[in-house]
Amino acid sequence: MVKRVKLYFTPGLEVEFVDRDKAIRQIYELAEKGTRVPLVIYGPEGCGKSALLKQATEVLGERGFDVIYIDALHREFITHTDVKEVVEKLSEVLAETTNIALIKLADTVISLAKDLLRRWRKKKIALLIDEVFHAIGLEKSEIYVKSLLNLIEYPPESYENIVIITATSEGLSRWRIGRHRWAWLMPIWNMSKSGFKELYEKIPGDKPPFEYIWKLTSGSPFIFSQLHRINWNIDIIVNTLIEEKNLTPIFITKWRKWLEEAIKDPDTLWNPNTPEELINELTVRNLIIYFLRNRDPALWIDEPPPEKDLELGIGKHVAWQTPLHREVVKKALEIYK
Repeated sequence: MVKRVKLYFTPGLEVEFVDRDKAIRQIYELAEKGTRVPLVIYGPEGCGKSALLKQATEVLGERGFDVIYIDALHREFITHTDVKEVVEKLSEVLAETTNIALIKLADTVISLAKDLLRRWRKKKIALLIDEVFHAIGLEKSEIYVKSLLNLIEYPPESYENIVIITATSEGLSRWRIGRHRWAWLMPIWNMSKSGFKELYEKIPGDKPPFEYIWKLTSGSPFIFSQLHRINWNIDIIVNTLIEEKNLTPIFITKWRKWLEEAIKDPDTLWNPNTPEELINELTVRNLIIYFLRNRDPALWIDEPPPEKDLELGIGKHVAWQTPLHREVVKKALEIYK
């Protein structure tokens, strides 16, 4: 059994990686076959993409890969390599405090991968790159993916295997990257109910009943952690998200008719008469996932969401990122009547 990584949950509390058994098997398969093009994983904000990439560092490290993981947004890195220069270079870049340093970090990962192949004659390398599109800017996302593809197709030296995975919760980056054949995009959803219950049971102390938490989060570990941090005070997180998602009176008044229908069934946004501007606004604010993929398990990282579950805000084609995101919009509709 692969070592399970410890993950930050709330201040002073770490939990062991749980669930995602199918996803881990998929990482093992990538370790055998490599990635012909970069794999871009996208899904709801806070669904556990970062946790999966951190767990993947262990899987790939055990399989003999030299691994570099970076979280560009949170200025964090993990390595599995005996090349000390890799750690030194990443530490040097992260010591810089400017926003330009984040772009430099993204570029440094590629240059270090080339050095691992050319200077240190490594034959199996893995790059796990988290939230890079937020760090470098959406307009640079396509070119960055093309640079990752070039590393696979035109390496400085021959190799046995390369695995490149990047993850994003930036809704619109999916469409920009998908315009080309430079990457393979696969969605991931929030945790399964059984896996989420396993996480729930690992959290000590008093907490609301499991079904109550499930119906608020739909398996989002991030929303769960936020609720735990604020002692289950839903009003705090709802009011905070209204501000963070910029749900202003102007926005709510302009789109009220469509939002009221989407509260009942997100698939109403799939109607061809729905303004594209509204779809883009809800997507870029990370409130919905638009154009959900067919639920064929082969097309998803880990387990797909249900075909439709209106109680959780999941439609066949469109879903609220979590039921709590739906509640945030519902509360804004009530406030700005």
